[in-house]
Amino acid sequence: MRQLGQLEAVVMQRLWSRTGPVSVRQVLEDLSVERVLAYTTVMTVLDNLHSKGLVRREKQGRAYLYSPCFTREEHTAALLEQVLADTDDRRSTLVHFVEKMSPDEVDELRAALSDRTEPPT
Repeated sequence: MRQLGQLEAVVMQRLWSRTGPVSVRQVLEDLSVERVLAYTTVMTVLDNLHSKGLVRREKQGRAYLYSPCFTREEHTAALLEQVLADTDDRRSTLVHFVEKMSPDEVDELRAALSDRTEPPT
């Protein structure tokens, strides 16, 4: 899983905030509130995201509708896994990461780990 470019990240944020598939025009209209972009620019970004396996597309009439292949959380987890794969000492890296977490986040992590390690009943 590769890091996203700036415009790719903005487009993915828009896709993650939607509840269903969207057209290039819908993404363009959503983005036009903040910046001026050409239709072809948004179309190219979505095509690149599709080529990278980050979005799926389905044909509707003459246009495609796009939706994310992964949730924002799944994508972030894959990026974290990639970072950990690049280190020689995963444990140390994880310890440094946890040290930067707030007490509430540590509690959430403990709860998630507890849920994962409890045997099924």
